[in-house]
Amino acid sequence: MATTAIWDIKDNLKRVLEYTSNPNKTEVQEHDYQYNGLNQVISYTTQDLKTEKQLYVTGINCSYPTAFKEMEITKEGFNKTDGILAFHGYQSFVPGEVNSETAHQIGIELANLMWGDRFEVLVSTHLDKAHYHNHFVINSVSFVDGKKYYDNRENYKRMRNLSDSLCRKYRLSVIEHPQQKGSHYSQWNAEKKHELTWRDFIKEDVDFAIAHSMSMKQFYRHLQELGYHIKYGKHVAIKPKNKERYVRLRSLDKLGNYTADKIEERIYEQKFVKFQSLNMPKQKTKHFYYHGNIKDNKCKITGFKALYFRYLYLLGVLPKNAPHKKRVHFLLRDDLRQLDHITQEVTLISKKNITNLSELKANQYFASDKLENLLKERRCIYNKIRRCKNPDKKEMLQQDVESLSLQIKDLRKEVVLYEGIKVRSISIKQKLQQIHEEEKERDKQYRENKKSKGVK
Repeated sequence: MATTAIWDIKDNLKRVLEYTSNPNKTEVQEHDYQYNGLNQVISYTTQDLKTEKQLYVTGINCSYPTAFKEMEITKEGFNKTDGILAFHGYQSFVPGEVNSETAHQIGIELANLMWGDRFEVLVSTHLDKAHYHNHFVINSVSFVDGKKYYDNRENYKRMRNLSDSLCRKYRLSVIEHPQQKGSHYSQWNAEKKHELTWRDFIKEDVDFAIAHSMSMKQFYRHLQELGYHIKYGKHVAIKPKNKERYVRLRSLDKLGNYTADKIEERIYEQKFVKFQSLNMPKQKTKHFYYHGNIKDNKCKITGFKALYFRYLYLLGVLPKNAPHKKRVHFLLRDDLRQLDHITQEVTLISKKNITNLSELKANQYFASDKLENLLKERRCIYNKIRRCKNPDKKEMLQQDVESLSLQIKDLRKEVVLYEGIKVRSISIKQKLQQIHEEEKERDKQYRENKKSKGVK
């Protein structure tokens, strides 16, 4: 059985070629189980010295050592050196099902059938993992007619079908009924780490809009009030203000709960709607006070502390035991995934009693200076250890190194936190300003609506 994938390369063709043909990944190892026959072992061990480290790298319509140059010449010849530089294909086998020679042979045959008539391809078989896998680097420009390779669903389907037929030819297993579509990588990775993704936040807002709507028209209006742009059509798609791509509602889960028909059904099946206008004027700002170690034991937060505490309030982190948490603004949703870092920054600000940028820079300077001195001191001790011949003294010096290393580790974290605070504080100010302006505009619209309806 083999799984396949392909994606475009836009940044650096040479980097991809060097990675896929890396000798550490493509070199035959002496313990490779394909060399378990005597004749094979003799054949391997008696190869010419220059070819002893056999590499499973093959060029199709190009030579391995000069593949990059040849691909570049093709591009320059047809004046197509920009845009997508190449395509990176992938074919992975089940561990233990195929040996390295067969894996590479399948890769060569697949490349010849798929691209060999028009494109330069470098085929590399990686043996550094339990699952042997092939990499294909395909020049985006054809050496025959200068036309670019078009990576679409039909071509990928053909690649997958050819891979399956070759697996059958070599008596390997094949997935007869593959799933139509898997999860996005970011979604899969987040689920693995139990983290939230943008799709989770979008789904949460869609559920909120459904729960507070009595018609599809009202549902779409609620989404707009939550800051979404809506693209109508066969499949309705929405996009947050600070994102570039639209997300189709029907793609939010695999159970069909977010198709237009299902959303409409969910709206009309509700026995009652918890009506809550999203255009209500903002409530009076709550003030929180920090209990510090001063005589009156109560002082109003200012500077960085005030900025971060306001930020944590809007994130819904403060106050901890609030009976009804306020919905987090979409601009701040992504920051919920960084709460650990934010907590460390707030702790450091409070511990060092930092109130403004000048104090932050001063603390950062002193921490960096101390870190540099400790690193110099540790280097000196390392030199002493190398020259020392007394075992007892050497052990004492080693203990000093361990002690210094712990201090250095803490200081490095502190310096990183200072830099993080500096960058995040600018971002927080910008986000809070944008939220404030949106709230002012919402209040203005709310008052105008009341006035037009004659409500006092």
